[in-house]
Amino acid sequence: MTDLLIVYHSKTGGSRQMAQAAFEAARGEAEVVLKTAAEAGPDDLLAAKGYLFCAPENLAAIAGVMKDFYDRSYYAVLGRIEGRPYAQMVCAGSDGENCARQTARIAQGWRLRPVQEPVIVNLKAQTPEEILAEKTVPEDALARCRELGAALAAGIAMGAF
Repeated sequence: MTDLLIVYHSKTGGSRQMAQAAFEAARGEAEVVLKTAAEAGPDDLLAAKGYLFCAPENLAAIAGVMKDFYDRSYYAVLGRIEGRPYAQMVCAGSDGENCARQTARIAQGWRLRPVQEPVIVNLKAQTPEEILAEKTVPEDALARCRELGAALAAGIAMGAF
């Protein structure tokens, strides 16, 4: 069984950078799988002890591809992953709070256990050009993603969660 599954979606690179940073730090602590939301599904959730979800905020909500992952997986794993730990990261252009709330509600429905506050990186993209541009996540934000990935993986591997 995989210790940690990291599932992410990224159109402009921000969430990908965040997920990759968490993955690099986590794999030093435990067995970790990194998958895009388009690739991941119920079997991946069932095969992991814990989860890190990373989504961009699109129109103040979870990005559609990430929502599709949840839609495809929700009922197939309902009642089968209860109590497993999870954390989340959001790459935002405005505030990211609603995206984080939506993910938390899905996780609550699965009866997952939140073990860390969401890491929300606000890149303040406000114009159409900024929103659609390839993103560069600042190093201090990537460091927060690394810390979260390493701590979550270590906690799962040690049985603390």
